Amino acid sequence: MDKITSLFNETELKKGEYFTKNGQYCEKLSFVRSGIIRVFANYNDKEITQWISTEGSFITDLYSFSFKQRARFNIQALTDCKLYTINSENYALLNAVVPNWAEMEKQFIAGCFVHLEERVFSHLSLSAEERYDKLFKNNKALFNQVPLQYLASMLGMSPETFSRIRQKKIS
Repeated sequence: MDKITSLFNETELKKGEYFTKNGQYCEKLSFVRSGIIRVFANYNDKEITQWISTEGSFITDLYSFSFKQRARFNIQALTDCKLYTINSENYALLNAVVPNWAEMEKQFIAGCFVHLEERVFSHLSLSAEERYDKLFKNNKALFNQVPLQYLASMLGMSPETFSRIRQKKIS
């Protein structure tokens, strides 16, 4: 464990700072120790929130980190954040340091893929109100910590629809 943790650095990201921006190369992966980070893209003059990461999750532009391409997303701190960060060179060393790293990485990526499948299926099968309810049930604290237009965007709905559903739930 000491060998693994020695490959990570404790870093901070202040509210409003970017972890990476669209068009840059993202050469790091971080574990969010505390704070909230938004992943978003600009599309047709609109910001589309792809995901909101919270304590206990990992953050990177996977396409850029894995394939050494320019980042497709902006990743920005919504609050002050404390991170454990590993750069791509040290990440490559994990194979040598952890004997079963390839299997562990495969299981982690499979878990991420299952989560992605669940999100896609929810967007295809659930109504806007059902998606709202699911997010509220699983991430109630976000509703007090994140601008609501970001949550609306992440759920694939307009801020007006989100507000109408929210008002209905409060009443």
